[in-house]
Amino acid sequence: MRRPEAATERSSATAPAAGSVDVPVPRREIRARTGLRLFAALWVVLFHFHFTPGAAVAAVYEPLAPFIGTGALGVDLFFILSGFVIALTYLDRLGPRPRMRPTVSYLWARMSRIWPVYAVVTTLFGAFVVTKMLAGTDSNVAFQPVQPEVSIASWLEQMFMVQMWARPSHDGASWVGPAWSLSAEWLVYLLFPLFAWAFVRAARLRRWVLAVAAVGVLLPMAWVSLRTGTPYFSFSWLVRVLGGFFSGVLAYLVVRRLPRTERVRRWATWVAWAAVLAIPVGLWLGAKVAPGEQRGGAVIVVFPVLIAALALTDRGPARLLSTRWAVHGGRISYSLYIVHIALFEVFWTAMHRFGVLAADTTLATIASPLVPLMAVLAAHLLWRYVEEPARRRLRTLDPSAHRVVLPGFDVRKATP
Repeated sequence: MRRPEAATERSSATAPAAGSVDVPVPRREIRARTGLRLFAALWVVLFHFHFTPGAAVAAVYEPLAPFIGTGALGVDLFFILSGFVIALTYLDRLGPRPRMRPTVSYLWARMSRIWPVYAVVTTLFGAFVVTKMLAGTDSNVAFQPVQPEVSIASWLEQMFMVQMWARPSHDGASWVGPAWSLSAEWLVYLLFPLFAWAFVRAARLRRWVLAVAAVGVLLPMAWVSLRTGTPYFSFSWLVRVLGGFFSGVLAYLVVRRLPRTERVRRWATWVAWAAVLAIPVGLWLGAKVAPGEQRGGAVIVVFPVLIAALALTDRGPARLLSTRWAVHGGRISYSLYIVHIALFEVFWTAMHRFGVLAADTTLATIASPLVPLMAVLAAHLLWRYVEEPARRRLRTLDPSAHRVVLPGFDVRKATP
């Protein structure tokens, strides 16, 4: 599950690479892309919530199983969105040639964006896990098929966001289950300055080649889903994050090569509508072919098409995703992605521990639908009082923006 990208990142609006015929992307937030993040996060939230015990939840889930049961695809959508916005914001700064200061500034910005909320939620939930373990009321400290290690070493590993790097599976990698995707994405962020050099040069390829590549890098995961009914295999997380990120970058390269004409905007609107319809239809067909499996995961190939189309129009689905409520939801989507499962696990633990909250009791039936709403409220509060203030404060401490003077030596003059 991932993480995802800053909803309010802006374009760098730098000059296109030499020899390209790029059309500068406007220096503003792509609001439809931000709004799409809300739906990606809610997809993941609903997927996790359907594990809540109780007949009422099961009754709601059953007719929606083809769509909710594949909610892990929301993570892949986040990966692709991340690649798109990182390319939009940083490709022309990092790609032409390796330079220390832009690279440090980029990495500091990414850390400032994803680490504060991640660290707060992981540490607080870790305290809950330790309390649960010491109480000895349950043999499992987390609702995961593989139990995470509870130790100082494990906490440090998670604080440095490296817990996934040597693991073949995300099960048990993090105390907060979805945090595995943050570790995976942090790895790609660190590697992006190396990839940027290649992508800047790939940008000179024909548009149709870039478009085919944006879809093609997702074919391995689509094929595995079709063939096996599950997207999970050893180190599938690495295939997912690299494929998704590369797809987003390539989709951006296509978008910036297209002219901003009325004809392009009209076609983009129709393509966006087609993509929006193709996703649920594909999920339904996948469930029809093999009930209980995830063959509908092949719709992942539609995601870069949708994201590119939304970047080229302000009509149709883009208009809905650009409304104030959708954009705000997109801005808090990262906090929602991180905090929701922590709240769910606290509620599930209470259901197991207290008879009055046991599955199918009156109180549990009333409380269950309120828990996702509490997660949204918690996400807003985290965004308002932790995520944004911490990001802004940390950005002012960017080490690449400060002059360091030693006797006879100025590091800023020495750094190209």
